[in-house]
Amino acid sequence: MAEFPPIMKLILEDGTEFFGRSFGASCPTAGEVVFNTAMTGYPESLTDASYQGQILVSTYPLIGNYGVPDDRSDSGLPQFFESDRIRISGLVIADYSPEYSHWSAGRSLGQWLAGHDVPAISGIDTRRLTKILRERGTMLGKMVPAGDHLPFYDPNAHNLVAQVSTKERIVYGQGKHRIVLVDCGVKTNILRCLLARDTTVIRVPWDHDPAAEEFDGLFVTNGPGDPQQCEATIRHLQAAMAQGRPVFGICLGSQLMALAAGARTYKLKYGHRGHNQPVIQVGTNRCFITSQNHGFAVDDATLPPGWEPLFRNLNDGTCEGIRHTSQPFFSTQFHPEASGGPTDTGFLFDVFLELMRTGRPVTF
Repeated sequence: MAEFPPIMKLILEDGTEFFGRSFGASCPTAGEVVFNTAMTGYPESLTDASYQGQILVSTYPLIGNYGVPDDRSDSGLPQFFESDRIRISGLVIADYSPEYSHWSAGRSLGQWLAGHDVPAISGIDTRRLTKILRERGTMLGKMVPAGDHLPFYDPNAHNLVAQVSTKERIVYGQGKHRIVLVDCGVKTNILRCLLARDTTVIRVPWDHDPAAEEFDGLFVTNGPGDPQQCEATIRHLQAAMAQGRPVFGICLGSQLMALAAGARTYKLKYGHRGHNQPVIQVGTNRCFITSQNHGFAVDDATLPPGWEPLFRNLNDGTCEGIRHTSQPFFSTQFHPEASGGPTDTGFLFDVFLELMRTGRPVTF
């Protein structure tokens, strides 16, 4: 007779409880509970370092049906994942499919999670859970097997970027344009997008001083947590921008650029996480469909003279990128490298290369 998976409980900090079945590692975990609206791409999401310290809720009702790819690498980079490990603290879904079918699949989602000691729970009313998070805002939570106990944990009280950033300087490629990439939790596809454009990418830790390198452009990556924890990165950005070097920031990188410029950031009520989120280029009617994963945003009302918003979210009006009006600095809050999609804004990597060639402010 087949055994039923063990009972696991999700507890929110307001006391709300959900009961479901464990299908990953049978261990407790705690973190910040967030939701993602994407219909596909769970291997990429689970390995995205921006989810460090977070319990991820997938709003899509069926997860696991195409399994998980193997650990193949290409030029030293994971071929199918956004980093070298699962980054989430726990996974919450409505319905788990242990049977999978896909040309790239090498194991089930449950096997992959268990192998990385990451707990997961299925059978949850994720619609009700998501409504709670939308109405009350992102909350702390914990996942515990029946009979276990664990205190709540607030990941945003810690420097999560220091936890996920590379610990050493790594050089990729031998291209014409030299880019220093400040790794705050870089997604692998960012590296792929840069390397496909005749570049040499020098990947450095989050607190590394770019002044120690020779480069044509500075790239500041995505990453987890509160950007104000990254004081060293902000100082180095200020110095680089004072020299007029081209700078491109994505997600957390956008927030760090704003802080370096003298603006402020703030925590969103429940964040933007998922595919197919519309943004508009400020001053135009150009709309782009984007992939997003962030819990903080730039307060564009605090941008100093010379800076302006570049993109705006069409759902809630939040700032989705900034630019300098006379210097080659710009950023996006969304992910132009999005794997697996949408790819509407992939051209922004070409815009960055054009800035390195010309040194002029961004226009497109």
